[in-house]
Amino acid sequence: MRSSYFHTKGWIFIAILLFGIGIVFGLTAPTGITSLLDEDIATLEELGDLLASLPLALIALFIFIKNASVLLLSFALSPIFCLVPILALTVNGWVIAFVSATIIQEESLGYLLAGLLPHGIFELPAFILGEAAALSFGTMAIVALFRKERRSLLLPNLKQNLRYLMIALALLLPAAIIETYVTPLLLA
Repeated sequence: MRSSYFHTKGWIFIAILLFGIGIVFGLTAPTGITSLLDEDIATLEELGDLLASLPLALIALFIFIKNASVLLLSFALSPIFCLVPILALTVNGWVIAFVSATIIQEESLGYLLAGLLPHGIFELPAFILGEAAALSFGTMAIVALFRKERRSLLLPNLKQNLRYLMIALALLLPAAIIETYVTPLLLA
């Protein structure tokens, strides 16, 4: 017996909603918050400089592993009150909106779209799908912990969500390749 409440498809809407909440926070963040991010931005720029010296294939592999590890960690830790998937969705939405607003001010909307759209077509659905699977599994694990009659649903839920997670991971591969090989050409 499967409960439709725990199907991943319903969780996609929740994942999009949480991501959207993060975007709203990112767009409405006070300008003074940028000083809090200056150190993080400097660290990311140093990492970017280090990566630029590597062969493109290694850069693509690094991007894929970084993105895949975020999804895998989120899925694995989701039974802890779904905190990691919730944070991943809202924080990523916040960062994307905040950085996007800055790029639009400093460059242009076209520059932003050229930098995000080509790989984002794969990466954003992968992220939403992977986090929806994490939310579904995490919620089912929590419910199964407290409701004995629901424990028989945990394994089918895990199997179903692992399939969605694998689809998400597969989508991250073309995203990493496009981000490495195509995006820099469009931004040049």
